[in-house]
Amino acid sequence: MKNLTQLLRALDPGAELADRHVWLIKLFEWIRGDKASVQAAVARVQAFIEAVQKQPELQARLQAWWETLIQTVDITPLLADFGFAPRTAFVSELAERLRRKLLPGTPETRDASELFPLVVPTRFDAQWISALEETQMAQLTVLLSANPARDTRRWHYSLMDAITYCTAQIRATGFAPELRLRMNRASPHARSFHALPADVQELRTVFFQPRRDDAALQAAVRQYRERLDACRQAVNSIYAHLEENGISVGMVFRLRQLRARMLRDRELLDALLSPKPAMAALKLLARRVATAQESKSIGALISTNSTLLSAKMAERSAETGEHYITRNRAEYKEMLGKAMGGGAVTALTTLLKFMVVGIGLSAFWSGFWASVAYAGSFILIQLLHFTLATKQPAMTAPAMAAKLKDIDSDESVTTLEDFVDEVTHLVRSQVAAVFGNVFMVVPAVLLVNAVIGLLLGRPMISHDSAHHVLESLTLLGPTLLWAAFTGVVLFASSMIAGWVENWFVLHHLGSAMRHNPRFTAVLGNERAARWSAFTREHISGFASNISLGFMLGLIPAFTGFFGLELELRHVTLSTGQLAAAGASLGLEALRQAAFWWSVASIPLIGALNLGVSFYFAFRLALQAHNVSKLDRARIRAAILARWRSHPLHFFIPR
Repeated sequence: MKNLTQLLRALDPGAELADRHVWLIKLFEWIRGDKASVQAAVARVQAFIEAVQKQPELQARLQAWWETLIQTVDITPLLADFGFAPRTAFVSELAERLRRKLLPGTPETRDASELFPLVVPTRFDAQWISALEETQMAQLTVLLSANPARDTRRWHYSLMDAITYCTAQIRATGFAPELRLRMNRASPHARSFHALPADVQELRTVFFQPRRDDAALQAAVRQYRERLDACRQAVNSIYAHLEENGISVGMVFRLRQLRARMLRDRELLDALLSPKPAMAALKLLARRVATAQESKSIGALISTNSTLLSAKMAERSAETGEHYITRNRAEYKEMLGKAMGGGAVTALTTLLKFMVVGIGLSAFWSGFWASVAYAGSFILIQLLHFTLATKQPAMTAPAMAAKLKDIDSDESVTTLEDFVDEVTHLVRSQVAAVFGNVFMVVPAVLLVNAVIGLLLGRPMISHDSAHHVLESLTLLGPTLLWAAFTGVVLFASSMIAGWVENWFVLHHLGSAMRHNPRFTAVLGNERAARWSAFTREHISGFASNISLGFMLGLIPAFTGFFGLELELRHVTLSTGQLAAAGASLGLEALRQAAFWWSVASIPLIGALNLGVSFYFAFRLALQAHNVSKLDRARIRAAILARWRSHPLHFFIPR
C-alpha cells in the first residue's frame, strides 16, 4: 500500500504527455506485482478503487487525468490495426518485428497501439484483466468518468471508426491483384468486396440516429455480416487455385492477414452492439494483450506463414515419392535393378571424387569440384531412371503421410491398416534400394580400380589415402554422428526440391517455356513443348540432386574454415570409398581391424541416412496433414503390432 500511496500522490493531470503515460505504466506495474497470482492482482485493483473512493479530491484529479488521456491518445489504431503488418508483406512484417525486439519503445506517443505494449507487456496482464468482475468495472467507470454517457458515446464512435478502417483494409487487400486474379470469378461472391463501404456507411447512419430504429439497425448489421461472409467465401476460392498453381509465403501472409482482419471486424462489431460497453472494452483489451505477445514472436510468424507452403512442398514430394514405393514382387525386382544401376554410376562418382582430391586444390575449390562431380552423377542417375537409395525417404514420407488424411473418419481403421501396409512396402523398398546400391558399387569400384591398374600400373588411390579412408569411416570415430547429419542434409535437399517445383508452378514457367514467342522463335513450337514437359517432369529431381551434391561437397569446406571439421557420410559413397581403399591395400586390408570397423559402420550409416531423413520428412508431412498426437500413437502401436506378427513382410515381398 505504501507504493500505491506514492503513486496516487504523483498523479498529475497537467503533467507532460510522457510523464502522464509513465504514471500509467507504473500503476500497471504495481497491479501486476510479482506475477505470482491473478487473484492478488485483482485484489490490488480493488485496493486502488477503494483508495480513490475515499478521497474526493483524488477522484477529481483521476477524472481530469482520464479526460486528458482519452482526448490526447487515439485508440482507433489499437482497436483496428494493432497486431497487423503496416504493409501486407511478409518481409516488411519480419523487419518490423526485428525492429520492435531491438529498439525500445517510448511512452511519448499519441498512438495507443504504441503505448499499449509498454503498459501491458506480459501474458499475465491478459489473465488478471480477464479476471476483473462486472462490479469492479462499474466502479472503475464511475471513478474515471464524470459523464459516463458521454464517454460511452465516444467509445462507440471509436469502435465505428475502427470498423471503418478495418473494412477499408479488407477491401484494399481483396482488390490486390495477387489475390483478386486468383479468386473464382464464376462465384456469386466474387464482387462482394465492392459493396463493403456502402454497408459500413449504412451501419454508421442507422447506429448514430438520434432516435435509433432497432429493426433498421438489425437489418444493417445482418447485411454487413452477410457481406463479410461473402468476402470470406471469395477468399476461400483462392485456396482451390493454389492447389493447382503453387503458393508463396507472401501470398499466405496476405491471406492470413485478410482472414484475421475479418475476424477483427466481427469482434469490433460485437463490442459495438454489446449492451455492456465496459465489459466489451475489457474483453477487447485482454485480447489485445494476447495479440501483443503473438506479434513479438519471429518464430511464430515464420511458422504460421510457412505451414501452407510446407504442406504444398510435402504434397509435391508425395507425388514424386509414390514412384519409390514397391508393392509387389515385380516392382521389388525392378527397384533392385534400378538401385544396382545407381550403385554402378556411384562407382564413377567415387573415382571423380578421388581425382578431385588428388589434384590438391584449396579446400573451397576441392569442395566445389567435388560438388560438381556429385551433382552430375546424381543427375545422370536420375536421367537413366536409376535409384539412389538415400533419396527415397524424404520423398516417400510425404507420400505415406498423405494416406493419413482421413484417419479421423469412420473408416479410420481401414485407413490405418492401409497405412501400415504402406510402411511395410516402404521399408522393403528402401532395403532393396540400399542393398542394390551397396551390392553393385563394390564390384563396380573394383572393376574401375582394375582398369586403372591395367592402364596406369597403380591402384585408384594410394596406400596413404586408403588408410585415411579407413580412419574416416571407422565405427570408433564420429562416423555415426556425421551419418545422422547427412540424413538432415538429405531432408533439406528434398525440401529444396519441393520449394523449387512449387516456385516453377507458381510462376507458370512451364507455360512460358511452351508459349513465349522468344522461346518458340528459337526452339520451334514442338521442341519448346518437349522442353517444357521435360523441365516440368524433372525440375524437382534436378533441384534435389544439385542441392544435395553441393551440400555434400561444400559443407565440409565451409565448416572446416571455421574449425568445425563437419563431414558427411553417404552410405553408397562411403561403401565405394571403402571398396577403393580395400582394392588399394589388397589382402593386407583383411588383416587390419580398421577395415572391419569400417565395414561394420556401413549398415549403420545406411540406417541413419534413411532413418533421420525419413523422420524429419514424415514429421513435416504429419503437421501438413494435421495428424494429432493421439493418432500418431495409434500409428506407432499398429506398426509395432505388424512387426511382431509378420516381421518378414518388412524385408521380403509376399
